[in-house]
Amino acid sequence: MKTVKVVPYVPEWRDAFEVESVSITGALGDNVVDVYHIGSTAIPGIYAKPIIDVLVEVKDLVKVDAQNLAMQAIGYDAKGEYGIPQRRYFRKNSSDKNGSEGRRTHHLHIYEVGSHQVARHLAFRDYMIAHPETAQKYSGLKRKLAREHSTNRAKYIDGKDGFIKAIDRKALQWRRSQL
Repeated sequence: MKTVKVVPYVPEWRDAFEVESVSITGALGDNVVDVYHIGSTAIPGIYAKPIIDVLVEVKDLVKVDAQNLAMQAIGYDAKGEYGIPQRRYFRKNSSDKNGSEGRRTHHLHIYEVGSHQVARHLAFRDYMIAHPETAQKYSGLKRKLAREHSTNRAKYIDGKDGFIKAIDRKALQWRRSQL
């Protein structure tokens, strides 16, 4: 049974993102516009599930589908849109010395340039970094939910939903005020 586990911030997450960014860019080629570290592992000082979230902005989403084998070669499992229209989603797990699948290590979200999802994810990340008191509230909520729903990932995710939506609205307004 998989459990929900959040851990204190690890500075090496940034390095892990940088390494992965190079691999992803190599696999997707000149279709890549930019690669971003998102999610809780990108927000210093807060608890997070130890899974690196990566957002890739591409010129043409359809071309990503043609690169599924290249992505598989660097360890990613293609999941298609996976519930979010106009996204391509990939997951990567560690593997042990026998080649058996281990724990999840990366989530990869790919959107075309101009997607509102790119703006939303980046605004959330940047807002949380600029507002450490809000980031700590989020961290506390995640710790509480992980304790209460350690064996129910869906309830853990549902428990964060209202907070995330409220911050999404604030973050997008904040982002507009920064321009």
